[in-house]
Amino acid sequence: MANVQQRYGITEPISLGGPTELDVVKTRELEKYLQDVGLYEGKEEAVRREEVLGRLDQIVKTWIKTISRAKGLNDQLLHEANAEIFTFGSYRLGVHGPGADIDTLCVGPRHATREGDFFGELQRMLSEMPEVTELHPVPDAHVPLMGFKLNGISIDLLYAQLPLWVIPKDLDISQDSILQNADEQTVRSLNGCRVTDQILRLVPNIENFRTTLRCMRFWAKRRGVYSNVSGFLGGINWALLVARICQLYPNALPNMLASRFFRVYTQWRWPNPVLLCSIDGGSFGLQVWDPRRNPKDRLHMMPIITPAYPCMNSSYNVSASTLRIMTGEFQRGKDICEAMEANKADWDTLFEPFAFFEAYKNYLQIDISAANVDDLRKWKGWVESRLRQLTLKIERYTYDMLQCHPHTHDYQDASRPLHCSYFMGLQRKQGVPAAESEQFDIRRTVEEFKHTVNGYMLWIPGMEIGVSHIKRRSIPSFVFPGGVRPSHASKGTWDSKRRSENRITSTASAATATTTNEASSESKGGSNSSGDGKKRKRGDDETLTDQLKNSKRLSVSVPVENGEGGSPDPSGGSVCSSPPKDCCTNGKSDPVIKDPPESVVVFSKDATESHPIEKIATPQAPSQETEELEDGFDFGNQVIEQISNKDTLLAASATILPSETNTSNGSPFSNEAVEELEVLPMPQPEVMHRASVQQRKPIIKLNFTSLGKTNGK
Repeated sequence: MANVQQRYGITEPISLGGPTELDVVKTRELEKYLQDVGLYEGKEEAVRREEVLGRLDQIVKTWIKTISRAKGLNDQLLHEANAEIFTFGSYRLGVHGPGADIDTLCVGPRHATREGDFFGELQRMLSEMPEVTELHPVPDAHVPLMGFKLNGISIDLLYAQLPLWVIPKDLDISQDSILQNADEQTVRSLNGCRVTDQILRLVPNIENFRTTLRCMRFWAKRRGVYSNVSGFLGGINWALLVARICQLYPNALPNMLASRFFRVYTQWRWPNPVLLCSIDGGSFGLQVWDPRRNPKDRLHMMPIITPAYPCMNSSYNVSASTLRIMTGEFQRGKDICEAMEANKADWDTLFEPFAFFEAYKNYLQIDISAANVDDLRKWKGWVESRLRQLTLKIERYTYDMLQCHPHTHDYQDASRPLHCSYFMGLQRKQGVPAAESEQFDIRRTVEEFKHTVNGYMLWIPGMEIGVSHIKRRSIPSFVFPGGVRPSHASKGTWDSKRRSENRITSTASAATATTTNEASSESKGGSNSSGDGKKRKRGDDETLTDQLKNSKRLSVSVPVENGEGGSPDPSGGSVCSSPPKDCCTNGKSDPVIKDPPESVVVFSKDATESHPIEKIATPQAPSQETEELEDGFDFGNQVIEQISNKDTLLAASATILPSETNTSNGSPFSNEAVEELEVLPMPQPEVMHRASVQQRKPIIKLNFTSLGKTNGK
């Protein structure tokens, strides 16, 4: 009887094909590339990690003996008193790099409490040890932990209190019975180890999985989509996505797995969940991810479900904007992998860093400060956890027409050590025609966000936050490498070439449309002579040539607030995007725009400095100076193409409740029992057409309404 290969996952694999010679060569190149960029730790550091884990094990065993004796346990229990250390995360998966921290879990008996003993006696012991530095307990976190360095190695230590008098040395925490009668914080703490172990059990080839995961983690960090707290994906999310690809291509090498990663997730029909195994309802009454029963689960944009009971969505932080950004990055990765197969690109191309500060014309800058280093660390952690709310609020209150791209980490100015800044790119929703004088007033949204942040329970004087709008040309220099602003935008990269190609294509299309319209108009006017035809053709050619020559200028001079800089005007000389009857000039062929309503403050177009939102009380009209032409290229987010799903992928994309009809947010589930700050579909606002008034400003497609120049409150 022929051997049948074991099936991994909830569906049959897409392909059982093995590697080709090219796959073998490309995989060796990938492994060397990852080695060269420093993703693997040296043997010396690996030995140090093992020694540190051994030392940590000794510490917790001494701790449990100490508290057992203090609590008056009998001699037998005192002799058997034990605590065990388990690892999880990148270290347990085998994909950690140099300097990475070690995620660890301490499992203790019922008499060793979390509040009094773990964050009490154990914390005191660690604080008195000379080899322990940077001790930071976080008892009020969703998953309570202690962070510290032990002999220079960063440790994140969680605690699970089991309802057992004695913790056996061969404890198997992968068994569901370990959760019986456990408190909620213990269940969360155990989840990391249980999920990590289950992933390793569910992939066909662990080494291929590890290499591919290293590749995808590195790619995600370079492209700015590696951050769970910012609404993108964190380490466990990327591990689950890669593990699913390994299941679908069980015999493939990392080269092919990386390529198929982008191909599959470009076509994945979100919000269908990514599952490594079927969801187990369990027998202990713990809540699992189930959109049929839990209304909150129906709102998740990009469900990636953990494989261990209780199964949860590990990517609940993803919003509409971050999903759009990641989908665009998947498409870019797919295009580059296809180019690599044709020898038109290489691994360097795939791993090009995303030029965040060249991607948008408008940004929000969130500045925070504190009185000392310890306060700043606490304040940063709190503000970072709240930034996602700002993204969700802006999306909701602008009906998803104003999109946010949060940067995944903060920046610090060397001259201001107790300050740091976060940035968000802003753009109007792409693919939707801009309404005339469309405006976004986000002052109230920002004030609500600041009010929420300032409600921090541990707030003390000195913890400050400010939010301001800045233009691309006004981005502070400390965000750039070496603190030096580049004189020109990036050139020669894959992204810059694609942007240039899109501009030329857009310009040519506009020119073709103009030529067709003019030819149609002249034929209606009865101009049929051959001389007129030659003259007209020559004029059209000259127009197209001028447009191609000026495509850069046009693409940046049209102040449409999107990543692409807007479509160039077909005429080649006007930036007016409104109907002719609304477009006036000031005597110098400069188009102008109507003043905004006095109740609205518009983002100043000529600003060279940031404008603090919190200082605006009474809205004022913006400066009437005309905007300077942007002298850099526009590099927007990738345009997401609609790609039909292949039959083989349909089986991989598990569908929950196929009989349900889709709602307006793309989810197959209804939106009842909505929680605050969840992403909600909202109707498009009606555009109110006002009577034409005297025009003074340059005509633009979009005004960001939030911050104007003011002289104080």
